[in-house]
Amino acid sequence: MTFHISDCRKYSRCARMFVLSAAEEKQPYTPYVRTDEVIGDLAAERIGVSDPFTGQLGDDPNLALNALEDHDWLVRARFEYDGLRIKVPFMHRTEDGWEIFFLFAGIYPHANDMEYYCDTVWVLERLGVKICGMHMIHLNADYVRGDELDIEQLFVISDYLYNMKNNPTVPFMEAVADSMYNVSPQLRKMEALDAEQLPPPVRTPKCAGRQKCSFYERCFPEEADLPDNSILTLIGARNRYEMNSEGRCYLRDADEERIEGSPQQYAQIMADRQGGLFADKIALQSWLSDAAYPVSFIDFEWERYAIPPYPGMRPFQVLPFEYSLHILQEDGSVEHKVFLSVHDGRREFTEAMIRDIPENGSIIAYNADGAEKIRISELAEQFPEYADQLNDFNRRMKDLQNPFIAGMIYDVGMRGSWTLKQIMSLMDEPGYSDLEIRQGMDAVFRWRMLDRDEDVNREEIIEDLKKYCGMDTWAMVVVFRWMKKHAEL
Repeated sequence: MTFHISDCRKYSRCARMFVLSAAEEKQPYTPYVRTDEVIGDLAAERIGVSDPFTGQLGDDPNLALNALEDHDWLVRARFEYDGLRIKVPFMHRTEDGWEIFFLFAGIYPHANDMEYYCDTVWVLERLGVKICGMHMIHLNADYVRGDELDIEQLFVISDYLYNMKNNPTVPFMEAVADSMYNVSPQLRKMEALDAEQLPPPVRTPKCAGRQKCSFYERCFPEEADLPDNSILTLIGARNRYEMNSEGRCYLRDADEERIEGSPQQYAQIMADRQGGLFADKIALQSWLSDAAYPVSFIDFEWERYAIPPYPGMRPFQVLPFEYSLHILQEDGSVEHKVFLSVHDGRREFTEAMIRDIPENGSIIAYNADGAEKIRISELAEQFPEYADQLNDFNRRMKDLQNPFIAGMIYDVGMRGSWTLKQIMSLMDEPGYSDLEIRQGMDAVFRWRMLDRDEDVNREEIIEDLKKYCGMDTWAMVVVFRWMKKHAEL
């Protein structure tokens, strides 16, 4: 039985997930980050690869072993030892042995990929490959593209890993040596597992952490039928499962000695104790009092590129391609405007936004501090002639998410989620379920079809994109009015 490093990663995270994923039919992978240019080919140019042996998918691993004898460079070479198959990005022969170049398709390589590095080195060392150096190739966060792509400036070649503050600290080769282990016992355990002896589900922080496991609902199907006020919806509560097992099944029953005491938790518990909804009227009134009419509700859609495709962009910077704008007047009337571009429409996007947003009044976005404000600042940097107007937008912008994060208002129907879609589902209004596009990444994938000039129904995609982005800003209008109603009761 042959395994890949990705299998080892899955097993390390969860043996059950490893078995379930092995039994599933592989689905086509659509990346979240756009990589139109092959990063590996650009990196090879940067480090001076010449006349290499280049591995291919499905290669017999003996090909790479033989290539060690008569090539100075190996690219994407496949090796195998004890049933573990690896792919090495770049190998370079020196007088002292082989230098390994790992390619990190990001900006700051941290130690969270250590298992991948260690397993790769473990296989090579067991095959008798003498490793004399290890380097990391990654994208340069400070690089700003000019008219042409500068390969020298695009990449950084580092001998260090970065800490949480994104500073190089730990020598790469030393960190790998300190973390090395014998993989064979783990491989034997992986071989012993099969779908007929599926490990039982064990709930850990990895199940629903930063990236929720795709098998979560299959492992814990009972959670789909939980009541809205279940204590298991208590956000950030480490002891919620323990309290639930003790019979404290609802938010109102939470043990105040065993919760973290965040404003969100307080709002959740009080909502259950007050019949399903909690509203801090004074806090809401204060937040709403700063909203000056006309109130402009805005939402952006954007594409993210690993390699900056256009002048003025940095690695992993985004290209806004659409905005929706609902303008609410004090008399209750609403006007809607939308902008959509294909390819590089940043200048047109900026100029249209300056035309469409009223010169006065508040501007509101959901998660403005983590999204729209950042995008506007980037546009101000890229188009300094419009910096004054764009910076004024940010000065006038309020984040509609903040009242929810601050625990000013909560409905148990939100089920521990503060997304705009979840809040909108509580309203007696048409929502996202009737749209062809219902998620942000679905919008990005559809826009890519336009940008790549694929043979698709362009008019239909454009209309669907406008409806989806328009729903985001209409939802903000609905939620804003809902908040005002509860602030005034």
